[in-house]
Amino acid sequence: MRFSEHWLRTLVDPPLDSEALAHALTMAGLEVEYLFAARSFSQIVVARVLTVERHPNAERLSVCTVDAGLSAPLTIVCGAPNVAPGVVVPCALVGAELPGGVAIRKVAVRGVESRGMLCSAAELGISDDASGLMLLDQNLTIGSDLRQVPGLEDLLFTLKLTPNRADCLSLVGIAREVGAITAAPVTLPPRAQIANVTPTVRRVRVEAPLGCPRFCARVIEGIDARAPTPRWMKERLEHDAIRPVSAVVDVTNYVMLELGQPLHAYDNAQLEGDIVVRFPHDGEKLTLLNGQVLDLDASLLLVADEKKPLGLAGIMGGEHSGISDATTTVFLEGAFWNPAVIQGKARRLGFVTDAGYRFERGVDFQASPDAVDRATALILELCGGRAGPLIDVCGDLPRRDPIRVRCARIARILGVTIPSEEVFAIFSRLGLKPRRDGDDFVVTPPSYRFDLAIEEDLIEEAARLYGYDKIHATAAVHAQTMLPAPDALRPVAQLRQRMVDRDYQEVITFSFVSSAWEHALRSDPPPIKVLNPIADHQDVMRTSLLGGLLDTLRTNVNRKAERVRIFETGRCFLREGERFAQPLRIGGLAFGPADPPQWDSGKRAADFFDVKGDVEALAAPLAVTTPAAPHPALHPGRSARVLIAGRPIGWLGELHPRLTREFELPRSPIVFELDCEALTQLSMPVARAVSKLPVVRRDLAVVVDDALPAEDVLAALDAVKPAQVEQISLFDVYKGPGVERGKKSLAILVLIQDTARTLTDAEIDAAVSVLLRELQNRFNATLRQ
Repeated sequence: MRFSEHWLRTLVDPPLDSEALAHALTMAGLEVEYLFAARSFSQIVVARVLTVERHPNAERLSVCTVDAGLSAPLTIVCGAPNVAPGVVVPCALVGAELPGGVAIRKVAVRGVESRGMLCSAAELGISDDASGLMLLDQNLTIGSDLRQVPGLEDLLFTLKLTPNRADCLSLVGIAREVGAITAAPVTLPPRAQIANVTPTVRRVRVEAPLGCPRFCARVIEGIDARAPTPRWMKERLEHDAIRPVSAVVDVTNYVMLELGQPLHAYDNAQLEGDIVVRFPHDGEKLTLLNGQVLDLDASLLLVADEKKPLGLAGIMGGEHSGISDATTTVFLEGAFWNPAVIQGKARRLGFVTDAGYRFERGVDFQASPDAVDRATALILELCGGRAGPLIDVCGDLPRRDPIRVRCARIARILGVTIPSEEVFAIFSRLGLKPRRDGDDFVVTPPSYRFDLAIEEDLIEEAARLYGYDKIHATAAVHAQTMLPAPDALRPVAQLRQRMVDRDYQEVITFSFVSSAWEHALRSDPPPIKVLNPIADHQDVMRTSLLGGLLDTLRTNVNRKAERVRIFETGRCFLREGERFAQPLRIGGLAFGPADPPQWDSGKRAADFFDVKGDVEALAAPLAVTTPAAPHPALHPGRSARVLIAGRPIGWLGELHPRLTREFELPRSPIVFELDCEALTQLSMPVARAVSKLPVVRRDLAVVVDDALPAEDVLAALDAVKPAQVEQISLFDVYKGPGVERGKKSLAILVLIQDTARTLTDAEIDAAVSVLLRELQNRFNATLRQ
């Protein structure tokens, strides 16, 4: 919101200079973003004409000697009829710049050198008077800056308003706020008293009362649409970056800036029948004033007559709603549109209007008749005409319920006690009409303050007008204690560090992903849709970390990365019947060579077993098993379920060729995804004595069926091993000559040790016999000869 300080001070004039006023507004929550001079000229000084002589080569020009406060008088050629010796006038020095970008240079005019320019009010953009030089007070200091002349200096304030302060999108609203901040008296424009000279009216039907709770209008006959807009009104519009168009249109814009109520003036001759507020019919179209043709959908509220739509309600008029020079009768509309019906419509259509900007935030629903009367008075003053009676179709207006404000609650929320007398004064200055009820206040928000609805809103008002600088920060009393770090719970940060130690790089991707990814990954159940996605390709919540990892891989591959090892920890979002779950997961991906480039070894692509080793290192000391199992996102026959203590915690495998093509990858990476909760739950550590006795090693070579997983063999041995057996592990698998077809040889290491005494050969052989007996009975295994 941009406004003229001079205009504001006609409504409220606090005893503050411009800088102090800007600071007061900012500290009260209305941030002054910019403060700059309204006049766009520079190097214009107050000067006195000393002598005037006729130009030797031009009858209508004069050669003047001018005192501009410099070391020597200036010679300036002037054509103004009122130039005379002794007058005090504005003088543009060489190098000055006038409104419109006109630069003053030293030039020769009909053979006489001119070192400046004597200016009229029109040339300075002060008024429309171009009949002669602008005559100034004789007592002004010669050589002083013209902008320091009383009445000419004006500053423009630009406020950076928050969306809840729509009441400050007008001069009256800002004046109220300045009056409340500074306790200065506020003089609001008086309500215009309009005499009904003509009985002409046009009937209004509101078929969408929820969208239009109030519709005010008036017919004004016999206007002169060619009447000029006065300079003072043009200047105030231009200060707010509104281009003057014509007197009627300028009046509607002026009233919008003054009162905050957008208006629209229709050429009454273009209207057919009643005015109807409705939603579009099927297939209906509208051409706006900016030339844009809209295919209207059912959510766009219209102002129409009985034959055609006239404009988008509260946003922009249509081609049949404009005012032309031939207009003699206008239908002036000032309505209150429900913000919920207006919000987001203009942005969706690709433009923003001053009216829509205000209506979607909320305007004063009680001010609509006043705004129509104010605009009517200005049109009659500028364009003449005869006003008809006010049309006011009023439905269910927003309620303004009383709010109870407790002084104890104010002190608790703000941390400082504001005297009740001061709270009463603050609420009174804000126009809230406070009423005492014991120790509390009962206030009723005015119609122009949509942002006041609950007790906390009023507490905020008390705080900002009391002064944020009076609310001192106090250090909270807090006893610092060490957070518990149970041995049975591993932090997720430790899992991330283990992945980094395994040469992986951490990535962070969006929780919003493409529904196309989730469909390709064949997520089950379906992903949760985002109601208002920030982008078309981020329309659902992820059910897996895999999509983001693959997209990151594709980005790196497109940038010629040969080796990519990445991981991510993050939450996924799943449906579980009527409920939603957000499990924390860790996922990883390995692509390209298994090892970094080395001078003494070739490139070997990372495979399933490389990543399985990384998963085992990540889970340690928890034992991980990986039985083969299918997964829709993994290569058939190259995927496995990851188990800890028989409980599934995730999956591991090579990416399915279908997804490799889907993500435009040159080859399939190895991926995994695990639940973090299972990885963070550890058993309590148990201390064991370290044996000083030698360990006994036995190597068992057993022949089993080729289809039998070695993991099953090790699990069976681990279940029956005697207490002296410390370790059982597989160190070789052989298939070939000497082993029957369909069979394989497993070389199993067995370490036997006792912490108290040296084992005898009989005890060692007995322990090995237990293991061999289990292999023979369970798997029909035989010792390899």
